[in-house]
Order: sequence, then structure tokens, then C-alpha cells
Amino acid sequence: MDMKKLSVVIPCYNEESTLEKIVDRVVAADRCGLDLEIVIVDDGSKDRSVEVLKTLAAKHPSIVFYEHALNQGKGAALRTGFSHATGDIVLVQDADLEYSPSDYPKLLKPILDGRAEVVFGSRFKSGEETRVLYFWHMVANRCLTLASNMFTDLNLTDMETCYKVFRREVIQKVKIVENRFGFEPEITAKVARLKPAPRIYEVGISYSGRTYEEGKKIGWRDGVRALYCIIRYNMFP
Repeated sequence: MDMKKLSVVIPCYNEESTLEKIVDRVVAADRCGLDLEIVIVDDGSKDRSVEVLKTLAAKHPSIVFYEHALNQGKGAALRTGFSHATGDIVLVQDADLEYSPSDYPKLLKPILDGRAEVVFGSRFKSGEETRVLYFWHMVANRCLTLASNMFTDLNLTDMETCYKVFRREVIQKVKIVENRFGFEPEITAKVARLKPAPRIYEVGISYSGRTYEEGKKIGWRDGVRALYCIIRYNMFP
């Protein structure tokens, strides 16, 4: 299948300070010759994110955006975004600046080469620069990835990564239930159970994490929910 178009799906919640920067970086990124569609879903932001989105959509014809009246969570925003994505390849991009679109060529290459249907970007097998931050977050991520791998029989190093890339026909086979950050273990479990099994690759990426003072949203309750989701979607699909 000839790949012609990339859909970058961006969930957004109270990201007025970073939206313009991340859109500019996505537009400027090397997309390996693919046409670009940027699908942004505002998840009930209480700041000026929607106003910024309207300005950006008028500036960039590649942008389409949708609004949730109430905040539902990252999973809900991605569910909406995936349902409207029209590209041959669908890539998840956060609206903050933690993940760099400069990594797109590495993420896209296994799919464009015909070797993969799904690609995960790993913060833990990267030769790239990563910001030094929270030790216990790293421990939690590694433990959740280990637990997920035990159920899926995959050997991922970073199940909780934002950067997940899919051929569109793969992601369209998956019904997403989780509304918040439980999306990550849910999508991993459900992709691992698809028949025929998609070929999954993992590539190292750079990472510039945020502190809570800078706007980081995930917390310990999301870690507990992730563990529940690992058990729920693997044991009781």
C-alpha cells in the first residue's frame, strides 16, 4: 500500500502556552514526504486554548479541530481524533513540548519501509537527550511496562509513551473505552490481541519532560488506574 498522508492527532487540555509552538514544530517536521493532516481535539479547556486553535486553523489549512464541551480525558480526546483522522498513518502527539516532532522520521520509517504496522517511541532506549526529572515516575513507568509485558508477551521498554504510531486500518480495529491516561495500557493490550497480529516496532526518542509547576497532569491515581487497565484489558478482553 502506497502511504501518502500522515494524520497527527493532538489531544489538548489547557495548553494555550504551548499550542502554537507544537503546531509550528509539527508543520516544520520532516514527514518523509507524506502529506499532513493535524487533528486537534480540545478536551474542554478552561483557558484560551480554543481561541488559539481557531487562529491556528485559519493560518494552517492542514488543521482540523474538534471541541469537547466538558473535560473527559486524554483517551476520550484521542477517541474523537482517531474517528476523524483520514491519513494512511496515524501518530499521537501531545500538545505540550515534552515530545519532539524531530523524531518523526525514526517513528515513521519502520512503517514506510513495510516492516511494521505499529511503532512505539521509547524514552528508555534512546541515544537522544532526555531531561532528568522524577525518579519515582521512572520507576512507576518501568513497573507498569513490565506488568503490561507480562500479560501481552511483548518486550516493550516504554508502554506509557505518548508516541504511538499506527497504520490507520490497525487503529480503526480498536474500540477505545478508557477516557483518561488508561488509554496507554488499554491500546497496548488491544493491539497485542489483534488477529492477524500487527508487527510492532520500538524506536528511541528524545524527551523533555515537564514538572508539575510547568503543567504536568498525570498523577499517582493514574498509575493505579493503569495497573487496573493492564489487568482488565488483558484478562477480560
